[in-house]
Amino acid sequence: MAKELLRLAIQKSGRLFEDSISLLSECGIKLNLSRGGTRLKTEATNFPIEVVFLRDDDIPGYVEDGVVDIGIVGENVVAETEAKLQCLEQLGFSQCRLSLAVPRGSPVTEISQLENARIATSYPTILKNFLAAHRITADVHTISGSVEIAPSIGLADAIFDVISTGSTLMSNGLKELEPVFFSEAVLVASDDLARRPADDPLAVILAKLRFRIQSVLRAGSRKYIVLNAPNDALDAILNLLPGLKSPTVVPLATSGWSAVHAVLEENEFWEKTQSLRDAGAQGIVVVPIEKMIM
Repeated sequence: MAKELLRLAIQKSGRLFEDSISLLSECGIKLNLSRGGTRLKTEATNFPIEVVFLRDDDIPGYVEDGVVDIGIVGENVVAETEAKLQCLEQLGFSQCRLSLAVPRGSPVTEISQLENARIATSYPTILKNFLAAHRITADVHTISGSVEIAPSIGLADAIFDVISTGSTLMSNGLKELEPVFFSEAVLVASDDLARRPADDPLAVILAKLRFRIQSVLRAGSRKYIVLNAPNDALDAILNLLPGLKSPTVVPLATSGWSAVHAVLEENEFWEKTQSLRDAGAQGIVVVPIEKMIM
């Protein structure tokens, strides 16, 4: 009897591919990628999963149709295809936004001025939904690739495209008018798989995969911190330090001092560190967290 495998689709090349492979590696899943660019699929050597490599805009349809069980894909691609999928996890990488942009010399300063404008985009569905919600009538030109040059060649008055840093807009003489859709990579599943009972073989494998992913994601947003604190400042220092439940305090060999262990969120790390020093903490050591099991 063939063993049960969970089939995962990821982008076959590019940044999303690299980040997806990195996530699977951090989850302890070992893949054979030795065939380079000729690969179509590969099976993990230590986990019941088969990875299929696809174009990113094909992934939602393959998942929806049940050709594969789950996929890692950008939220923008899911929204554009309007596939009926369940978003299981937000993965925190491949973050971007879809924005309206106009030439720097354009008199347009707000979206209401795009009435009857020509707008070029590779994301017509998201754009048309946005325009309809704001009761704006515009002529949407669907093109693939090099959307940013459309105004300079007279094809459009504005564009609607993916923006990561904004450098491409600047180099093409454009300015961002309004962000419309914020996106990151997500783990998606078909409605059928998401509705299966917990003891279904594929549901069991999926639960194990999600457990690993969640452990990696929790660790990635936190830092483990160890510091020395004078006991007379201990209360003030502990008030600054949340832990998974509470900070750990261990007496040091030196009388009047304790070691404090805690976990900090990445986005509050620097501010807290400065406050801890001001409160009397010394010898602050910060360590990355590889996994965090809750």
